[in-house]
Amino acid sequence: MCGIAGIVNYKEDISNDYYIIKNMTKTLTKRGPDEDGLYFSKHANLGHRRLSIIDIENGKQPMSFRVDEVTYTIVYNGQLYNTKELREVLKSNGFIFKGHSDTEVLLKAYIFYGKDICKYLNGIFAFAIWNDKKGEIFIARDHFGIKPLYYTFSENNLIFGSEVKVLLQHPKVEKAIDKTGVAELFGIGPSHSPGVSPFRGIEELESAHFLVYNKDGIRKERYWEIETKEHTDDLETTCEKLRFLLKDSIERQLVSDVPIGTLLSGGLDSSIISKYASDYYKEKYGKKLDTFSVDYVDQDKNFVKSDFQPNTDNYYIDIMVNYLDTNHHRIVLDTPELVDGLEDALVARDFPGMADVDSSYLLFFKEVKKDITVALSGECADEIFGGYPWYFREDALNSNTFPWSIALEERQNLLNPNISNEVSIKEYVKEKYEQELEKVKCLETDTEDNKLHRKLIYLTSNWFMQTLLDRTDRMCMYNGFEVRVPFCDYRIVEYAWNIPWEMKAYKGREKGLLRYAMEGLLPEEIIYRKKSPYPKTHNPNYLKIVKSKLSKIMEREDAPINKLLNRQYILDIINTDGKAFTRPWFGQLMTGPQLMSYLCQVNMWLEKYQPKIEL
Repeated sequence: MCGIAGIVNYKEDISNDYYIIKNMTKTLTKRGPDEDGLYFSKHANLGHRRLSIIDIENGKQPMSFRVDEVTYTIVYNGQLYNTKELREVLKSNGFIFKGHSDTEVLLKAYIFYGKDICKYLNGIFAFAIWNDKKGEIFIARDHFGIKPLYYTFSENNLIFGSEVKVLLQHPKVEKAIDKTGVAELFGIGPSHSPGVSPFRGIEELESAHFLVYNKDGIRKERYWEIETKEHTDDLETTCEKLRFLLKDSIERQLVSDVPIGTLLSGGLDSSIISKYASDYYKEKYGKKLDTFSVDYVDQDKNFVKSDFQPNTDNYYIDIMVNYLDTNHHRIVLDTPELVDGLEDALVARDFPGMADVDSSYLLFFKEVKKDITVALSGECADEIFGGYPWYFREDALNSNTFPWSIALEERQNLLNPNISNEVSIKEYVKEKYEQELEKVKCLETDTEDNKLHRKLIYLTSNWFMQTLLDRTDRMCMYNGFEVRVPFCDYRIVEYAWNIPWEMKAYKGREKGLLRYAMEGLLPEEIIYRKKSPYPKTHNPNYLKIVKSKLSKIMEREDAPINKLLNRQYILDIINTDGKAFTRPWFGQLMTGPQLMSYLCQVNMWLEKYQPKIEL
């Protein structure tokens, strides 16, 4: 896992712009703490920061390979899970390998397959390959955007990198937000529209896309999308195929030359990951698997049950640790740490995010990194198998908007009145929602219920899931730590997409099919535990601390947040402990205290990044 940066300019010689690419690459030090590398040529400069996972000696980047008088140079962030198969195909076609890194395999696979390369990849990736003879850069991103890639075009320069902060180091890149940026931050945020960033002119290469830039200009193309087709397997066959795909995905993702483990919450998804990983470790290495969980000081004492979070994790974690006999590590975070971590979490994301959920992840991964460098997570099962409450709640099913973000009127009220007159949150979100629904393909044989849930699963997988993947990537990579997500194997998603809702919601349960498929493999208490999200702190001190922090910001009338947002509404939120904002800001967990944390992050962002607001 790493970070990449690059500049391509066909009209000027940029080989001597050493300081620019060096500064861009330096911003990625936390993503790649182990080493750096730079490549210079007349029209392309590339940078790389490395977190060494596979073939530590022979995987250094930028990596170049010369064939038929053409030199190909790659910078790559990611991990391929079908490296072995690709290497065998390439060997049979005359390629010779110096080491066993997936970087070398990816570079030579591109030379062999050309622009069709992504059709042969199973993994998480964002990479760029420069062809010095053609004068062409090829940039690609994985099927679900697990690895990030941003780019902009300014004064003949194509500028790209793993994070927005990379691009902002280039002197030609301006920090400005317009109406779209405001609507993204406060209408969609902390999610974002695919391909869009709040900064004007800075785009995200969408998942499952590649980009080619040469003297003819920029061309962008989708290389993969889910095919809608009839599901013909019966229940038992479907379960059998799911078990095979899950086991295969998890075992592929356990490849590493550094210590690896799993994140275990005691929920269904992380327990599935840990079950298959533990079995694999015992069989292959005769060793116990390392598992990790997060909790908060006095959480059991302060926990308040809700529809979204019905119970705490510890009881279920103990069941799984005893069942699998893992080497378990409990990470306990304290309340002040969560607030102190808000700024680092903001910097890691480059934008206001999921408040203390982000900072909790960041602090959790910081502690886990002390023992391992790679972990497998159960994220993304809820999106593709129907695990969220909004798949079942009538108010969400009939909301006619993104069901994890229905407080549109409150979001509009949060804007400074002058800006609110210029930006319609409701219209912006409505347009995005309707544009996305048009992309959903249904079958004539689909029931009305199945059509509705196809739409919800599509929206959740392409929007909400991306937010969680962004969160995981930024918070783990800020600690030089890698998290893998086996449920996001494109083969699993392809297969699950066409399973009818009636089967997915077997016996009327969230993830009912997945639960049934795991019978006999996991304890029943785990299989039929009600869905519970990543734990947030219930310590009342968190509200006190974050309320005090936001109050101090609002005491300064020159605080930049006042130019963007409605000062009186924020004061009402503070005075009512967040109850003035009547519905969750985002998802299930971002209620009053988290909204106040988000507002603190907004002010930090305005102070730290100092974007021009140009409506």
